[in-house]
Amino acid sequence: MAEYDSVRTSRRGLLKRAGLGLGAAMLAGCGSPAERGGSGGGSTKRLKALISNAGLQGTWNVRGRDSVMLWADKLNVDVTWVDGELNGQKQREKIDLQVDNDWDFFAVQAHQIDILEAPVRKLKKRNIPVISMDTLIVEKPRLREAGVWLYIAPDHFTMAQQSTQVLVEKIGGKGNLIHIGGQSEHSGAQQRKRGFESVIAEYGDDIKVLGGGIRWCDWKIEKARTTFDALLDKSGGSVAGAFFHNDDMAMACVEAKKGPYKDMVFTAVDGQAAGQDGIRSGALAATVVNPAAMIHGWSLIIGQFIVRNKEKIEDIPLEITVPSSLVTQEAGNVEAVAYLGSAEHCLM
Repeated sequence: MAEYDSVRTSRRGLLKRAGLGLGAAMLAGCGSPAERGGSGGGSTKRLKALISNAGLQGTWNVRGRDSVMLWADKLNVDVTWVDGELNGQKQREKIDLQVDNDWDFFAVQAHQIDILEAPVRKLKKRNIPVISMDTLIVEKPRLREAGVWLYIAPDHFTMAQQSTQVLVEKIGGKGNLIHIGGQSEHSGAQQRKRGFESVIAEYGDDIKVLGGGIRWCDWKIEKARTTFDALLDKSGGSVAGAFFHNDDMAMACVEAKKGPYKDMVFTAVDGQAAGQDGIRSGALAATVVNPAAMIHGWSLIIGQFIVRNKEKIEDIPLEITVPSSLVTQEAGNVEAVAYLGSAEHCLM
């Protein structure tokens, strides 16, 4: 028993450091010998988790679900999946139908901020751990008060800055740009907007964003392409490039690179399969990895760890920021990213 207590305490110390590494998370998920059914006793109960992301219509979200299911199988967790359908109200309605059931923990990527606060507060009353994945359920200062134990996300602002910086350097720091955004109430998209604007602001009148600024396309590739084409039609043939909030919307607009627009520079965020293909072909100059598999996988791993080891909320860091990588042909890192983020490995 003393050995078990020592192991559990040391893991708690690891979690309390916000810089939790993947190896530590895996170690936490695997459990001590006692938890695996060794001589020290401990529970091998199969856990029940409710998990949702914004919508399986996006490739980023699909890879996240792949990761959850892979790790759930390894860690003895039954997952009930809720597809947000890229619609905040639909996600809320589906979660409302499930929230009163018997859950060990809940992990969610909220499609829009604030809309899931009420069901999360219900879980708080029952002391059920809630993990916020990638996006904010409520504004960060209110997370704990609303019932969120842990927020696992990338730095969306910095990711957008990195991608935009490549864009402006490739166009020589001047020209007309198009800014295709995700969903206006999605906290990650809000930060990506600010990241883009922080870079563009440094170039003054040398760079103009067509259409008066960001055009929100709700992560929908058809809407992104229609919006993009409409902006091209009004541009007078002068568009240097575009920044997109995800790879899917960027790749949907690649066919527009012809005639007077053949040299447009595209950059994006997500770094999943579509973006990797874009880097290989040269259709994208850059993408930045938002590690879907890591965010979802860590949420499952840490969620079951909290439950099995009876962690207290005060022993859990409020936020874990996951690493992101800039992917370009020049960096030569696309194949490494593809390997780590594949459905078979689900590590990034």
